[in-house]
Amino acid sequence: MRIAIIGVGYVGLVTGVCFAELGHRVVCIDRDENKIKLLSAGRPAIHEPDLEEYMLRLMGEERLRFSASVDETAQADVVVVAVGTPQRIDGASDLTDLESAVRRLAPFLREDTIVMIKSTVPVGTNERVRDWIREETGRHADTVSVPEFMREGSALQDSFHPDRIVIGSDSPRAAAIAGGLHAPLTANILHTDLRTAEMIKYASNAFLATKISFINEMANLCDKVGADVEVVAAGMGMDPRIGSAFLKAGIGYGGSCFPKDTHALLQIAGHVDYDFKLLKAVIEVNQTQRRWVLDALNEQLGTIEGLTIAVWGASFKPGTDDVRSAPSLDIVPELVSRGAAVRMCDPAGESNFRRAYEHPQVTWYNEALAAAEGAHAVCLLTEWPVFREVDLSLLRSVMAAPVLIDGRNAYQGEAVMQAGLYYTAVGRPVLRQMAPCSLD
Repeated sequence: MRIAIIGVGYVGLVTGVCFAELGHRVVCIDRDENKIKLLSAGRPAIHEPDLEEYMLRLMGEERLRFSASVDETAQADVVVVAVGTPQRIDGASDLTDLESAVRRLAPFLREDTIVMIKSTVPVGTNERVRDWIREETGRHADTVSVPEFMREGSALQDSFHPDRIVIGSDSPRAAAIAGGLHAPLTANILHTDLRTAEMIKYASNAFLATKISFINEMANLCDKVGADVEVVAAGMGMDPRIGSAFLKAGIGYGGSCFPKDTHALLQIAGHVDYDFKLLKAVIEVNQTQRRWVLDALNEQLGTIEGLTIAVWGASFKPGTDDVRSAPSLDIVPELVSRGAAVRMCDPAGESNFRRAYEHPQVTWYNEALAAAEGAHAVCLLTEWPVFREVDLSLLRSVMAAPVLIDGRNAYQGEAVMQAGLYYTAVGRPVLRQMAPCSLD
């Protein structure tokens, strides 16, 4: 089958690679000519394990190519729209790029071409897509909503081995074609109407965000009553009705999906005069949780003015260079505003972070221990393996004051104690080792 992908970000590029691997002929289209040149040279514009190797092989086999020309869609049996729908100031999804892309490709669509929307869009958007095509061409087009559920850092694995595929359409023909396209990936295919498919995406991400905020609230309560949230979460997760996934206390979620989708769902509810109280609380808890690092520093060191603070982690999670809505973008500027010198390290996220925030008080290092040298505290914000595997005794030896603030509960208490670090973890008061009043 001939497939055209419109939009070559995370979703579009990984989707294109996945379909090409299944044997289809795929062209990925984006109006950013610099990005197309980069991709055509076999260099992905995102950090994702194994992606470059797949791209180079599939390009060599002439199953995957890249173009800046939307007229390439004229040859496609299926056009997949995967452009970004960023969050507007009011929290709603901005459909400007989506509408522009649909209107530009509409004149090139054949009558039998299926338009598949993989962008995360508000309920009712697929119907609007058909309206935009009709306004441009005077013809009807079959649309199908196939929301994506891939995770950054494991996007290829999630694409090749999805938990489920959701296909929404009111066209039996379009649904059958989309179903056949995805059948090699999983037997767990749910067919539904357009609006329900659109809602499933938001409901899924909002529920996962709710689990994260819930366990973070439990962690804060554990801090006050002397319980260990890690053991609490383990006990909860043993109940199959609850499950252990996303019950990991820390400094909250970030990235391109959870923050955007929770706000968008809140806007969807508001547009129909529904007060989604639970979701409001989830968002508030997540934003507040980021201050845990600052509170922990204050508890261990008092003022940080004039001190050196090492920050391990800029990306919102391990395995990706994505810093969108990352806790680091809230925490680091606050450290700077309080007068600290910040020494940062991240295996992949430096470039994206520096595009979002640059300051003369922030210095970057390629190695974790180099960033920690002479620091009065290390704050772990992203649990990359390279940080988790640091020799903690060696870490203590290079620091000016051996304070470790673990925002991801990444370390074992026994190892921390043996290293002699003054340690604070989220919701684990039993492990807290408080620094003496003077660290001189």
